[in-house]
Amino acid sequence: MTAAPLDLKGLKCPLPALRLRKALASIPKGARLYVTVTDPMAVIDIPHALNETGDRLIEETRDHEVIAFLIEKV
Repeated sequence: MTAAPLDLKGLKCPLPALRLRKALASIPKGARLYVTVTDPMAVIDIPHALNETGDRLIEETRDHEVIAFLIEKV
């Protein structure tokens, strides 16, 4: 399954979580997002936002300062 990219690099807390919520509201159930961020607080904020929305974190990876999240809308 293909994931739509959502580049949130360079944004500071709370913008990555807010933009993720907006993106999730505009996609159908079952769709996936591949979110990339550079804000270290996103490792707390993104999972917290998903806990509130009920959507699923499939994978979290790090490559130097870039953190990536694979998310599925449920």
